[in-house]
Amino acid sequence: MILAYIGMGANLGDARRTLLAAARELSELPGTAGLALSRFYRSAPVDAGGPDYVNAVAAIRTSLDAHALLKALQAIEDRHGRLRPYRNAPRTLDLDLLLYGAETIDDADLTVPHPRMHQRAFVLRPLADLAPDTVLPQGGLPELLAACAGQELQILPD
Repeated sequence: MILAYIGMGANLGDARRTLLAAARELSELPGTAGLALSRFYRSAPVDAGGPDYVNAVAAIRTSLDAHALLKALQAIEDRHGRLRPYRNAPRTLDLDLLLYGAETIDDADLTVPHPRMHQRAFVLRPLADLAPDTVLPQGGLPELLAACAGQELQILPD
């Protein structure tokens, strides 16, 4: 089983409810066990307009290979009405494969570690909730979070 981390976000509809439903669906994927979910955070859209996002990170153990997991994530997005009319469009659900074990993947369909996660407080902070000792190619989470200090993030109450 591989430990995978999945970035979760939504800014349309009942975003928190959608993330909880998506987390349940992640836990029900074939060959998957042990879901852990970070706290929920509110963040402004990056390089886009629209309402604020609700973000979280999920950790799962899976026997799915990385590409099969990516397809499963996209199927969950589709079930929640995800549309892709243009880059960074508001969304009902966004699921990004952030880390897949210690693997590095860079092909036409998938890049892991996620190529922009080290620049996004809304990914790093919830990842730190689950795995504070994570080290990315660009550095450890404390240093990367310090570099994102200007990105406002609000912890949402339970």
